[in-house]
Amino acid sequence: MAVSLGPQHPGAGHFRIKLWLDGDFLVRSEPDAGYVHRGEEKMGEYRNYIQNVPHLERPVILDSSNILLAYSLGVDELMGVTAPPRAQYLRVIMSEANRIISHMYFLGIMGIFVGHSTMIEWAMGDRDFWIDFAERIGGARVTFAYVIPGGVRNDIPEFAIEKGLKTCDWFEKRMDEYEKIFLKNPVFVQRSHAVGVLSSKDAIDLGSTGTVLRASGVKHDLRRDEPYCAYPELEFDVPVLNDGDSWARSYIALLEMRESVKIIRQCLKKLPPGSVRLKLGPQPRVPPGEVYSRTEAARGEMSYHIVSDGSPRPYRLKIGTPSFKNLRALPHLLRNVHVADIPVIYWSLNYWPVEADR
Repeated sequence: MAVSLGPQHPGAGHFRIKLWLDGDFLVRSEPDAGYVHRGEEKMGEYRNYIQNVPHLERPVILDSSNILLAYSLGVDELMGVTAPPRAQYLRVIMSEANRIISHMYFLGIMGIFVGHSTMIEWAMGDRDFWIDFAERIGGARVTFAYVIPGGVRNDIPEFAIEKGLKTCDWFEKRMDEYEKIFLKNPVFVQRSHAVGVLSSKDAIDLGSTGTVLRASGVKHDLRRDEPYCAYPELEFDVPVLNDGDSWARSYIALLEMRESVKIIRQCLKKLPPGSVRLKLGPQPRVPPGEVYSRTEAARGEMSYHIVSDGSPRPYRLKIGTPSFKNLRALPHLLRNVHVADIPVIYWSLNYWPVEADR
C-alpha cells in the first residue's frame, strides 16, 4: 500500500515522504521535498551584498549565524579583506551559541517523536538561556543578522561576557542531567539503538555531513580540517561515534554541545581588543571573480558558490546546505523497517526542510 507522510508538518517542517508499506513493514520510501522553497538564491542576485544578510538566514533561523558566516567569508575572500581579530572571535561565539540553540531544538523534537514529553520541556526551556545570551550580543532573539561581510554588526557588551561565562558553567552541569534522563533512558535507547544504522562507507558514499557523518565513525569537521576565523587558536575535540544508528546521531549532539561550551568559554576569555568590522559602506563593489566558501554549521557543511561581475550584487549565488546533503541518506535508511521506526530515523538525520529547500 502506498501512503504519504506529510506534507502537513510531520513534526518538523512541511515535508512529504512517500511510503510503500507491507502491513506494518516499510518496503521503501521516497522523499518529496520542495514545499517550502523560497527562492533564496535568486533573491540573492537582486540585492546587494549587504542587503542579502537578513534574508539569507531565513532558511535556517535556528542556525542563522552559521549560514551567514559561510556567506560572509566568501564575500570577504572575493573582496580580498579579512575581518578584524575581535570580529573573528565574535563570529565564533555566535556560531557556537547557534549550534547549541539548534541542537537543543533537535533533542527537544526527538523527545516528542519517541514520546518523551519531559525532554521537549527541558530542551526548549534551557535553550532560552542561550537565546538570551545571543540576544545580548546581536539584539534579536532568533534571526540575529549579526555576522556580516567584513566582520560583525556590533560589539559585545561587557555584561554579556559575564553572562556567557555563567551560562557555560550552568549548562555544563545541566548536560549531565540530559544524559541521564533522556539519552541513556532505557526507553529511548530501546527505541533508537540499532535503528536506522548508517555505515561509515554508506555515509561517505551518500555525501552525509555533520552529526550524521560523525555518528557513523568519520572524523570530519571543517572547524578542524579547514579552520577559519578564530578556530585555529582554540582547543576542542571532534566527537565521533561508531554505531551509526539513531541513538548515536542523537547522542553526538550532546557531545558537540559540550565542545561548543568549551569554545565559547575560551573565546570570551581570550577576546582581543579592537574594532569589530571593516568600513565597507552600504553598497560595496566586489571585484569580478568567483569563490567557494564553506563552514561547519550546526547540521554539517554549509557552502556558498558566489560569482561576482564587479557590480554591488552577486551575479550568481548558490547555497549548499547540510540538510540537503543528509537527505540522500533518508531513502537508504527508511526501508525494511517498521512504521514505528520512521519518526526516530527521520529526525535523527536532523533534517530541516526549509534549509534544504532554500
